[in-house]
Amino acid sequence: MSQGSWLPLKYPPVSGPYKERILSWPWWARTPPMCEEVFIGVRFEEGMERVMSIKVAINGYGTIGKRVADAVDAQDDMVIIGVTKTRPSFGCDLAVRKGYPLYCTYDDATKIDAFAPAGYECHGGLSDLLKVADIVVDCSPGKVGAANKEAYVNAGVKYIFQGGEKHAMAGMSYTSSANHQENLNGSGTRVVSCNTTGLSRTLVPLYEHCGSLSVECTMIRRAADPGDSAKGPINAIKPVLKVPSHHGPDVMTVKPQIDINSMAVAVPTTLMHCHSIVATLPEGHGLTTERVLELWSNNPRIIIMNGGETGITTTAEVMEYARDIGRKWGDLHEIFVWEDGVKLSGNTLYYFQAIHQESDVIPENVDAIRALMGTEDDWRVSVAKTDAAIAIYNGI
Repeated sequence: MSQGSWLPLKYPPVSGPYKERILSWPWWARTPPMCEEVFIGVRFEEGMERVMSIKVAINGYGTIGKRVADAVDAQDDMVIIGVTKTRPSFGCDLAVRKGYPLYCTYDDATKIDAFAPAGYECHGGLSDLLKVADIVVDCSPGKVGAANKEAYVNAGVKYIFQGGEKHAMAGMSYTSSANHQENLNGSGTRVVSCNTTGLSRTLVPLYEHCGSLSVECTMIRRAADPGDSAKGPINAIKPVLKVPSHHGPDVMTVKPQIDINSMAVAVPTTLMHCHSIVATLPEGHGLTTERVLELWSNNPRIIIMNGGETGITTTAEVMEYARDIGRKWGDLHEIFVWEDGVKLSGNTLYYFQAIHQESDVIPENVDAIRALMGTEDDWRVSVAKTDAAIAIYNGI
């Protein structure tokens, strides 16, 4: 049995009495990669059990990376093997408090050595982390994916990129509801952007019911994330002067059968994106406004509320709602649809939805891990497992 200290479980077991798990660092350095069985000590009255854990590396421990790390840490079938930072900074403190081993994004010895004087133990560079990982979730800034992909491929590690990278570079794209099966046992994929994820959540169920779908949509985008002081606009409305915007074509990377065009405009807010969507349904679709709402309510990661009845009529109130229900960082993994903003007139469906850009892709990364590792082929089972574990982990 691997030696290590007993630490409290950060999530309850699926069944049985209270258990504790061994996080026996540095067992990761002695365990071969590619999802061999990691021995995790579980102490409880009946004895000991073995748990199969996927060893997950997070390359880029920032806005998305820290959230993905916690979502992975919440699961009982995967474990965080390490996270990377480019240099010692305040984000390292969170990783240390969470017990995630720190690595440097670079293999440069000088950059690695810079962590120690700042009070952080750095276990090595990216190549050292990849040696002990089954899969890496790349949460580094967009447009550096090609170089990172080469490192992942050379290390024989599966990889997941985020929506800031191009579909062509990653080779595959992913959303749980659209193409989980197509990603099974793949070498790598790309979780599509927050906006594309939001579009897929509501459009894919419509397509699957109707058999065809034509969509025109406008992305009303937040200007910057709350923690980003370097972006704008701060006193302007900025249209995206590329038509279509990338969002519509991105939907077609996960569900090419949906005929969709998109435009986008950035506005001076940091809270959420908002979508204005017009979908044309085929003749004989058999839906009503009420049945559309019922269709969405039967699909995961969609919240439907009546703005007039609840007083939640703006994105500010949606975010306040997320904080009120105890979501960590005020996150909202679900897409928020205003019930009183949905109208089906003949074959034309109109609706608004809000997207929390910092968090809707987070659980998708967990499901993508299971898809690539081939550990769950039913997307609904994976989604239910992911969401339940995150809720328990965050004490909701």
